[in-house]
Amino acid sequence: MRTAMTMLLAGLLVTSAAPASRAADAAKLALVIGNARYPDNEFVLNDVANDTQDVTEELKRDGFVVDRQSNLTADTMRQALDRFYARIDRGAVALIFFDGFAIQSNRQTYLLPVDAQIWTEPDVARDGFSLDAILAEMNTRGAAIKIALIDASRRNPFERRFRRYSAGLAPAIAPSNSLVLYSAALGAVTAGGKTDHGLFVAELLREMRAPSISAEQALTNTKNGVVAATNREQVPWLSSSLTTEFSFGGSVTRPTDNAGGDPTKPEPQKPAPQKPACEAPQAEPPPSADSLAKDSVIADLSRKIAANANDVVSRYKRGQVYAIKRAYALAMQDFDVVIRGNPRDAQALNNRCWTRAATGDLQGALADCNLALQINPGLSDALDSRGLVNLKLGRTAEAIKDYDDAIQRNPRSSSSLFGRGVARRKSGGDGATDIAQAKSMNPDIAKEFAGYGVTECVP
Repeated sequence: MRTAMTMLLAGLLVTSAAPASRAADAAKLALVIGNARYPDNEFVLNDVANDTQDVTEELKRDGFVVDRQSNLTADTMRQALDRFYARIDRGAVALIFFDGFAIQSNRQTYLLPVDAQIWTEPDVARDGFSLDAILAEMNTRGAAIKIALIDASRRNPFERRFRRYSAGLAPAIAPSNSLVLYSAALGAVTAGGKTDHGLFVAELLREMRAPSISAEQALTNTKNGVVAATNREQVPWLSSSLTTEFSFGGSVTRPTDNAGGDPTKPEPQKPAPQKPACEAPQAEPPPSADSLAKDSVIADLSRKIAANANDVVSRYKRGQVYAIKRAYALAMQDFDVVIRGNPRDAQALNNRCWTRAATGDLQGALADCNLALQINPGLSDALDSRGLVNLKLGRTAEAIKDYDDAIQRNPRSSSSLFGRGVARRKSGGDGATDIAQAKSMNPDIAKEFAGYGVTECVP
C-alpha cells in the first residue's frame, strides 16, 4: 500500500476535471464495505450487514454501479480499493461507504480490516487504510465528486490496548469537491449495542430517498435527524467542499422562502424530559470461564505461550486482554510473570497498577504506579492510573493533580477527563464540564468507571 502522505499529496495536487455546475450525467461508482466480524471484538456487528445491504440497494436505485464487500482482510480490502480506483474515469462521481471499526492516529482516520493486529499506536498506520489517502487517490484518478460516508465511530477493542489513543475519528483532509460524513462528532464514539439496524444509516437512507434535494442537503438533514433522535447525544460530523451540483436522486429543486418554512429542514423538536442529575450505571458482570475459553484472541495468545513459556510479549498482550474483559485475577498472573522477567517494565507496571486499582488492592496499585513513573516520569497512562488509585483512596487533590498532568500530555483522554470531573465533584467543586466532555467522547465511560467501583454521584 502506498504511504498515506504520498497518496495525500498526489491527490491534493491534481485538479478535478468536473463540469462547472452539474454532475447529473457523470458515471456514478460506489464501494460499500461492511466489516462486522472482528475476532478481537466481543460480538459480531449485526447492524453492519443489514445496513450495508440497504445502502447498496439505495445506491443502485440512484444509478450507482456498486461493489459491495463484507468482512475484508487487509489483502482483500486493498484489492477492493484498487478495483474501485481502476473503475474511476475522469469526471465520475466516486463514493465509498464504510461500516465497521476505524481509529485515529497522528490526526488521520484509518479504516480497519477484520484481521488488523493492533497492540500499539504504530500498528494503526501499518494495518489500517488512511481515509485521507483514499480520498486523495479518488481525486488523482479523476473523480469530479468524492463522497465518503463513514459509520465507524465506535469504541473498539484496539483502542483500549494503548490508553494514549485519541478516541473517535479525526477530521478528513479532503480534496476540493468532496463530501465527508461521519456517524459521530470528531473525537467522539457512539454507544455500543447489539442492534439489527443503525440509527445513522436509517436517517441517511431516508434523506437519500428524499426527492429534489442536493446531496449536501441530504447529508445535512441526516446529521440533523440523528441529533434530534438522540437529543444531541450523537452529533454526526459533516465536511463539504462541494461546488458541483449533485443529488443522489437526480434533479435538485431549490427551496424557496415561504410561510411554511424550509421543507428540507427537520421539524423543531420538543424539549426532552430532564434526566435525573446523577445516574449511576451498573457495572458489567465479569466474564464467565466459558466466554473466555471461546475468545479467539486469548486462545491464539495462549497457544503461543504454551509453545514458548518465555514469550513475554504474548503474555503481556494476554494480560491486557484479560484486564479489558475484567478477568482481573488472570490478568494479574500474566503481568506478574512479565514484571518478574523485567522489574523495570514501566508499561507492565502501569497495567498491573490499573488492574490492582480495579480490584481494590490500592496500596499495591500505588506502589506499581509510583515505580512506573519513577522509571518513566512522562508516562501519561501511569498518571491516569494513579489518578484512579488516588480517587479510590479519597485523595481527591492528588487525583486531580495526576489527571491534570495526564490531560496535559493527552487532552483527548476520556478516562482522565471523567476521573478529574469525579474528583472535582467529590472535592466540592464543579466537575460537570469534564464529565460531559468525557461522555461525549465515550458514552460508555461511566459504565467503565462503575466497573472500577467509581461513580460520578456524590452523596
